[in-house]
Amino acid sequence: MDRRRFLKLSGAAALLAACDSRGPEGALRLLRYAEKKNRGVERTLYRHHAMDMGSAKAPLAGEALPVYFIADSVPVWDESQRGPWRLEVTGMVKRPLSLTLEQLQSLPRRTQRVNHYCVEGWNAVEEWTGCRVSDLLWAAGGTLLGAQAVDFESFDNSYHESWDLESALHPQTLICYGLDGKPLGPAHGAPARLFSPIKLGYKNTKYLTRVVVLPEPNGGYWSDQGYEWYAGT
Repeated sequence: MDRRRFLKLSGAAALLAACDSRGPEGALRLLRYAEKKNRGVERTLYRHHAMDMGSAKAPLAGEALPVYFIADSVPVWDESQRGPWRLEVTGMVKRPLSLTLEQLQSLPRRTQRVNHYCVEGWNAVEEWTGCRVSDLLWAAGGTLLGAQAVDFESFDNSYHESWDLESALHPQTLICYGLDGKPLGPAHGAPARLFSPIKLGYKNTKYLTRVVVLPEPNGGYWSDQGYEWYAGT
């Protein structure tokens, strides 16, 4: 089975699993056990040393990239009400950080042309600019012993998704402030958002405000509604 067909089948399964009904309470223990086993299989399949490359022949999606958010309208950071935007880095790190956009942009910059894989079955090629999550955590002094996950929090109605630490440290996992050669706009997650081609789109938190290193995963907006938590590509 090729990767495109696998992603489509995985996406269909995730959509079916995302029904409001969670089934009987007695089934939750079994489901949690199955999810834990499933993560082990996925970590083997998705190989964290692999690198994604968007086709040089494919046009960049630019403003045609679909827009998704959970608020009633496009979330926009209002400095008059919230003060200047900052990115908090906290939890199991040695030196918690609170960075302005300018300070975030001063960290080592990366630009990558990669694929965006959506759970709905489509993909697009985009060029993202930002800093690696690994460099961000290095600036925070590194993670403490026992850290296993990273939660990425948003000001889009408190949207969040947690990742396994290994995926967060992948060299293609970025905190982005640029898209296709332009500053990131509000429709696609400004001032800064998470993006990596190694996860399905719903795991890539937009409108980022906090990066929290944790001893274990704490779910996520879609994950808590039945979507697959690991969501690797």
